[in-house]
Amino acid sequence: MITLTKEDGPADLDGVTHLSIGVSWDPTAGSSGGVLGKLRRNTGTDLDLIAVAMQGGDPVRLAGLDSLDPMGNGSLVHSGDNQTGRGDGDDETVTVEFARVPPNVTSIVFVAAAYKRGSSFQKARNISFKVYDGTGGNSQQVADIWPSLLTQDNGCAVAKAVRVGGSWKLEVINVTGKIKQGDEHALMRFAVSK
Repeated sequence: MITLTKEDGPADLDGVTHLSIGVSWDPTAGSSGGVLGKLRRNTGTDLDLIAVAMQGGDPVRLAGLDSLDPMGNGSLVHSGDNQTGRGDGDDETVTVEFARVPPNVTSIVFVAAAYKRGSSFQKARNISFKVYDGTGGNSQQVADIWPSLLTQDNGCAVAKAVRVGGSWKLEVINVTGKIKQGDEHALMRFAVSK
């Protein structure tokens, strides 16, 4: 297993038929103790993993939020919305089956966002992104992507899968920015800019 960084450049996905990216986080109460701190820990914070399928520079489908299979053919599938970050393992996952991705889709951008009002990266800790190779039906973790936690932003473009001829490459973006909370078009514009 490796830790992927932007400096590594795009990784070849030759032979990879199923790729998953998962995000996990733990809720935090910040510096609040007592009843208020316990309430914040129990409520958690809602980060969202979203995959935006691109046709050139245009977003054409979005997996995440309330869209779990936007292509309708299982090529891009979201695990569902975890609104608290509680529990072990990945809190949200997007899986790509490359052979089923329509030929007009040229790339897929993976974005983590504190999308809903009242949620923020500052209310989460231990945020991590894991990359899995699910080829052959056995999903095994092959890489980690660790974002900086020193950000006031509420969006992180994690990675991008890019179609190159008949194969795919995965490049780490790991760039943060501001997204207007609750605005799906702002989320898509953020993905397009990466």
